[in-house]
Amino acid sequence: MAELRFSGLGVSPGIRIGNVWGYRPGAASVASVADHIEASDVEAEWARLSSAKDQSLSELHALVEKTKETLGEEKATILAGQTSILADPMFYPEIERQIQGQLVPAERAVQNVVASIAALFESMPQEYMRERAADVRDVGNRLLTNLSGGQRVSLSDIREEVVLVADDLTPSDTVQLDKTYILGIITRVGGKTSHTAILAKSLGIPAVLGVGKQIESLQNGDTLLFDGTTGDCILHPDAATVEEYRKSMEAERGELEVLSQFTHQPAISKDGHRIEVAANIGTVAESQMSLEQGAEGIGLFRTEFLFMNATSMPTEEEQFEAYRAVAENLRDHPVVIRTLDIGGDKELSYLELPKELNPFLGYRAIRLCLDRPELLVTQLRAILRASHYGKLKVMFPMISNLDEWRAAKALYRQAQEQLTSENIPFDDAMEVGIMVEIPSAALLADLFAQEVDFFSIGTNDLVQYTVAVDRMNEKVANLYDYFHPSVLRLIKTVIDAAHARGKWVGMCGGMAGDELATPLLLGLGLDEWSMDGGSIAKIKRAVRSLDRAECEQIANSLLSIGTASEIREQLKPYLHR
Repeated sequence: MAELRFSGLGVSPGIRIGNVWGYRPGAASVASVADHIEASDVEAEWARLSSAKDQSLSELHALVEKTKETLGEEKATILAGQTSILADPMFYPEIERQIQGQLVPAERAVQNVVASIAALFESMPQEYMRERAADVRDVGNRLLTNLSGGQRVSLSDIREEVVLVADDLTPSDTVQLDKTYILGIITRVGGKTSHTAILAKSLGIPAVLGVGKQIESLQNGDTLLFDGTTGDCILHPDAATVEEYRKSMEAERGELEVLSQFTHQPAISKDGHRIEVAANIGTVAESQMSLEQGAEGIGLFRTEFLFMNATSMPTEEEQFEAYRAVAENLRDHPVVIRTLDIGGDKELSYLELPKELNPFLGYRAIRLCLDRPELLVTQLRAILRASHYGKLKVMFPMISNLDEWRAAKALYRQAQEQLTSENIPFDDAMEVGIMVEIPSAALLADLFAQEVDFFSIGTNDLVQYTVAVDRMNEKVANLYDYFHPSVLRLIKTVIDAAHARGKWVGMCGGMAGDELATPLLLGLGLDEWSMDGGSIAKIKRAVRSLDRAECEQIANSLLSIGTASEIREQLKPYLHR
């Protein structure tokens, strides 16, 4: 057969070749279920529904525990969130209401409510929220299966090497995958922020999502070659193509072996300049994992996961326990905790945030926290208390002017004063800084540097706000580039302003984990680099291959170049040399 080439979104790296195994479970059928029940049947329907709910909860709790063991707390919360759907007034109580008030059979009530809520999520502008429709359908399908007395197909039963092909995978499907047998994942739908993408990356299973209608070309047993980095897929590859990609696969394996040698080496340039390489984390479990990946600290602890995985506001005690656990895990290594960064594409149902036309430019992060100071003071008290157990620092996100910084710092002092009056110990010398992710803050860096202890540059948002591009919008995402000359000039402005005042500068955006950017950032004088754990060894290797003095000359020359593409070309000779 002739080769057929198509592509999707590469969301989990790795090149693989194998036989297609199609997974099309579909939703449990309600075709044979009556349209209505008699009033006398309501009690029996409730009993059936209650039993199915209990069974569903039991299955979900078991999956949560299994996921905790294999993937850690954060990934387990994806499934834990499904258990809360069953208690949501929009879901289970609404199903009960339809049975009792409208005499709808349980199966049809479940189907109606799932369709309604999933459609609501899918209509939301934020990709993150649209992806939650999959959770609702997953819970609904589980309830329907248990109502009918059926059994869900378990992907954990697969015992041969296959490329798993599906329209979509639910979170509970994905956590059952065993990478011993699942060579990769190809789906018709799905994006970079979907649960399938997050879990596939955690499991180390290469994945290409969102290939669209081309999925219909794939039949069981077909040979499929794909690249989880580029998103390229080749059905029925010929011998020359297979040979070409086999070389890439061998190079990939060799690269991993080489990188492993750098995991626990310090990042010291050839002329003796050492930089700190840290990890970005969102949970306590990740803090321990980051040390195993070679992190020398935590440059960004995203505290919003504590809030997003709860059904109500976490108490000061709950927050304190999480922050203390991270501080103790890291022992003498520094941990930078970011205060709550909610809003934009991250919502909390219990905060009842208003709907906005432009949420990324609206009521989020420090703006929300200053408007609800009790929320921020509670968090700051928890962080300060935890500072007694480790080397913590705190930073405020989304700062755009000095007034916001000073208001946040005033609440920080208020929290300190409260703890002092209560005789609760804390580190009164804890460093307090800001994230630089808005151009206005970068341009005022010389003034901020007089008051803050440090800066952490968040390139993901800094690029977005500088270039005026939504990085999640596929129609304009090509304009998103942290090598944009304007972004580089802002980064230099921040570093120079900080160093002039004897302050240090970190970076916790995606640019810090890009080897191509390493000579540039080393030359600009960045002090601390924080990234996902999988990039740490790569950056250490890159730093150890470079001469800082030479990089300073490179950086200066690049600042006079007018396009991102030209800057990239100029940096390529320094990659892997």
